[in-house]
Amino acid sequence: MSPERAAAAADTTQGTALPPTPGLDAAWTHPLLGRLLRGQNHQQRLDRRHPWLLDTAVVLIVALVSLPDLISSDHNGPFGETASRGELGSGVPFVFAAALIIPLWWRRRAPAITFFVIALVSLVQWSLGIWQQAGISMLVALYTLALHGSLRVLGWAAALTVVELTLAVCVIVPVERPLLGLFFLLGTSTAAIAVGLTLRIRRLYLAALEDRARRLEIEHDQRVQLTAAAERSRVAREMHDIVGHNLSVMVGLADGAATLAANKNEQSAEALRILGDTGRQAMGELRRVLGVLREEQDDVRLLSPQPGIRDLDALLARVRTAGLPVTYRTMGDLDALSSGVQLTVYRIVQEALTNTLKHAGTGSAAEVAVTADTGTVRIRVADTGVPQGARMSAEPGPRTGDAGHGVIGIRQRAAMYGGTVTIGLRETGHGWIVDVVLNVPSAPSLSVSGEPLP
Repeated sequence: MSPERAAAAADTTQGTALPPTPGLDAAWTHPLLGRLLRGQNHQQRLDRRHPWLLDTAVVLIVALVSLPDLISSDHNGPFGETASRGELGSGVPFVFAAALIIPLWWRRRAPAITFFVIALVSLVQWSLGIWQQAGISMLVALYTLALHGSLRVLGWAAALTVVELTLAVCVIVPVERPLLGLFFLLGTSTAAIAVGLTLRIRRLYLAALEDRARRLEIEHDQRVQLTAAAERSRVAREMHDIVGHNLSVMVGLADGAATLAANKNEQSAEALRILGDTGRQAMGELRRVLGVLREEQDDVRLLSPQPGIRDLDALLARVRTAGLPVTYRTMGDLDALSSGVQLTVYRIVQEALTNTLKHAGTGSAAEVAVTADTGTVRIRVADTGVPQGARMSAEPGPRTGDAGHGVIGIRQRAAMYGGTVTIGLRETGHGWIVDVVLNVPSAPSLSVSGEPLP
């Protein structure tokens, strides 16, 4: 993955992803820009595997650029005729060219040393009255130092370059047009440093984006895990109350039946007493196991019955009072559902309507439908979304259907009953829908004698 795509991935989450960056996708799909970006990635991967290839290529390119100047008989400088430099051997320019070009092979491993060696060689050759195109090695060394070297050393190198070029043009090797020559040399040196710093800043920026994408992904996973753990803790506490209540009823019935059986001298009295003792033992173990999930504030919270289907009317009344119109319809015998299923239905409707108020606002409208069928319970909560042209007092964030605490809670509760959850945009493209189907196996009803009814 490229750094740009890694940065775009920082804005995606599990489930429904956020819209991709239009400019980035356009660049990657463009015939020319996409080819350039892919070529750059391929070149970077090749350079990481074989770094010596690029260093050798730079040395060869600079050598080829300097070759015409070496084989030419004209030894004038680039800005006119230079002062007489005396009789020098024909091999001296080749020696200086090699001394300027060969250090470039170590330019990325030791950028500061490479620059100062090339600067010293340049100063020596200028003192002998030699100008040649191999001097572009100093520009390459400045660029590399700006890209890979220390910024403090770069400052000293820039100051040394200004002093050295000024002395070379004005004092050591006087030329016909010194101002033009000094302007050109200082301009190209400044450009080399600027290009190196620009690429250095770009690399730092992309590295920061990659690091931010990794941290956001880790933080997102941590938030999801913490939210899921908190929701499981909450569900466990509620199920503790439900199971504890049912066990209490079972123990009470077993004790009562054991007393009646003992008065009638029936053999089932002992079995019923064992059943009551087992129920009390199960209640104690349930309190010990699930007690670790209770937080300190649970010790002072007021005890109240868990909500069920009948409490949906009060919930919807509070939502309507908040300004959100809600229509509610049911189908099937909802009162026959167990207390755990009723609590799950209540919580799912509560979380869905809370998300509607949070993201769509009071300008929207919601529909709640709860249907009980053989073995299944379906909860459907749909809203109309933000009205066209309307603005909320607080700018809502996009609903992605994956990162919110309420959505995680809905998925956790549906998972307890092996249910399926569908959350996303409505088919009309405007508004949001939460559709949950719970698998609720029907328990056989018992008659007074204990025989199952048909």
